[in-house]
Amino acid sequence: MPDHTSADPAGTRPRVLHLISDPRRGGAQNFARDLHRELRRRGQASALCALAPHPAAGPAGPLLPGPRAADRTGVRAGAGPGARPDGLDRQPDPHPGACADEEDLRAAVLGSGRLRPGTLRALRAAARAADVVLAHGSDTLAACALALAGTRTPFVYVSVGHPRYWTANRLRRVRGGALMHRAAAVTTLTGEARAVLEGQFRLPDGKVHVIPNSRAAESYPPADGRADRRAARRALGLPADVLLVAWIGAIAPEKRLDLALDVLDRLPDVRLAIAGDGPLRETLARHPAAARAHFLGALPDPAPLYRAADALLLTSDSEGVPGALIEAALAGVPAVATDVGWVREVVRDGATGALVAPGDPLALAEALAKVLACNRAGLGAAARAHALEHFELGAVVDAWQGLVAEVWAGGAPGVRTGS
Repeated sequence: MPDHTSADPAGTRPRVLHLISDPRRGGAQNFARDLHRELRRRGQASALCALAPHPAAGPAGPLLPGPRAADRTGVRAGAGPGARPDGLDRQPDPHPGACADEEDLRAAVLGSGRLRPGTLRALRAAARAADVVLAHGSDTLAACALALAGTRTPFVYVSVGHPRYWTANRLRRVRGGALMHRAAAVTTLTGEARAVLEGQFRLPDGKVHVIPNSRAAESYPPADGRADRRAARRALGLPADVLLVAWIGAIAPEKRLDLALDVLDRLPDVRLAIAGDGPLRETLARHPAAARAHFLGALPDPAPLYRAADALLLTSDSEGVPGALIEAALAGVPAVATDVGWVREVVRDGATGALVAPGDPLALAEALAKVLACNRAGLGAAARAHALEHFELGAVVDAWQGLVAEVWAGGAPGVRTGS
């Protein structure tokens, strides 16, 4: 069991290391950054690491290479093997209400590939400075199970997707179950997801905990009037005086950008701003409607796009509780979304946006046209109020702190929020 007196000067709070797959802006990464920042604000030692660099950045060196490491990874320059990631060797913030700066939110890159031996060795070394590791997303589950085997640092697997999707075949179920059994605890977003995980993988009672998806409201401020919206569009290189719909996500098969472009083909007065990248980008850029689409790539921060947009469109075949919907709602942007996973927990059909059966571009186009033609400001205000009540980060951080403390203490975690 860890020596609790080493956790921080007060000896009462564990040091947390957040692990993400790479520094891109995705659902798991955005939540990890927000939670990291909030824990720092509350005076808890917290650090952020990524297994690998952004795929577009090319190969990166190991976690702790030479004197220019801080420029690339956010790790202290010149640090040697086993040194602590930024945030774990500092005194807790004496002003917990102060905002973390951008340097605090930069992820230290551990290696050049997610499961390469050098990356796993760097993760093992970084984890020595932590009392608990939070593994955000499925790629980090395998890395923690391998790198932390035989160490005294426990890890919590933070599951963010719909488990029925990523356990669709036997090989995935066997692999996922073996890895999850190595975690000290598993978190998921809804009671139904917990039941799936417990049933599929025979996880013991008390191991899976429901903590809702959430975001920090301050990170996604609504547009302050028409001038602010126009300024956000100008900064992104988007047209000022058109109906603009945002689409945010990986350009991968399950996200169905092809459907969004089919929708665009049916709405000639609408433009689509696409934030994301992926294997289907080149193919979909040749879609007949792509002339009215703006491919922005992976944005370093999606908040300006929310301020620029009149609505958000989500066309996925599979989701959990999508972070992009929460972010858009906090920004006061109504959404039209496919009714998959637990999307309806965020989008209230007819009250904050519209829900449509998956795979139907005509129904999506009709719903989007209706949302764009009606009281968008009213829908957006209702979406923001709903998100602030149910998905604002501050409401769930207590649950995260309680779970981390229980895992650190070595007991059977008893924190369960949700049904």
